[in-house]
Parts: sequence; C-alpha cells; structure tokens
Amino acid sequence: MNGVLLIAHAPLAHALRQCALHVFPDAAEHVAALDVHPNAPPEETLAAARIVLDQLPVKGVLVLTDLFGATPCNVAQRLVDGVSTRLIAGVNLPMLLRAVTYRHEPLESLVQRALAGGSQGVMPVAVTAPQNQYRRAIHDQERYDHQQ
Repeated sequence: MNGVLLIAHAPLAHALRQCALHVFPDAAEHVAALDVHPNAPPEETLAAARIVLDQLPVKGVLVLTDLFGATPCNVAQRLVDGVSTRLIAGVNLPMLLRAVTYRHEPLESLVQRALAGGSQGVMPVAVTAPQNQYRRAIHDQERYDHQQ
C-alpha cells in the first residue's frame, strides 16, 4: 500500500487532508500533510518533510504539492527519489481523492490515476436557472427577486 504526503502553502495541506479524511476516514494513517508557512527556511521545511515522510507506514509515497516552482514543490523535489517516492505539482481535491482511492495500486499506477483525477476534475459548468424559477427579463422593473 502507498501513502500520500501533501506539502503546500499553509493552511492548504492540512485543509486538503481534512477533506480527504471526510470521505475516507479509514485513510488517516496513510495521508499526511505538511503546511509550509511564510518565511520558513527551506532547510527547516525539508527536515520537517523528511520526518513526516518517515512516519508514514507504507512502502511507496506519492507527494502532492500545490504550485510548481514554489517552496513546497522545491522542497519536495529534494525529498523524492523517483522510485519509492514520486511527486506531482498542482494538487486539487479530485486528484487527492483519486490518489487515496487507489493507494493500494503500484506507485506508478497511482501517479497516473492521480493525474487523471486532477485533470478530469477540472471542467466548465453551465450556469442555468434553478428548477422552477425563471430568469427575469432585462427590462423588468422589479430588480429584486425575493425567492430563496
């Protein structure tokens, strides 16, 4: 089984972890988070990340960061080895949920599942009037709709 380590700008990592545990409460020991605080030296963040990584009771770890080129990703690049740990930047909730769902699969497969979840989870959504309500014409005199 694989684990997931979130490294992101504070408070995103812990917030994403809480969202994942809301859906998968049994995954608590396999999903870890490290929030990177403003002005934290990268060396201290890397040391903290190594501690969190070592505490995960798994063979492989998928590390997810928020923004490529920012401190969390730069630290994670120094943390992963490309074999037992892999890195993806640009984490979103669909990506994380997909990673937690398929954490039992081999690490390479998990990387592909997470990437697919992240990209498939981003889509345009059409805006329509709620059911049983109509859109007011532009020339309508009453500007306020009191329906809730």
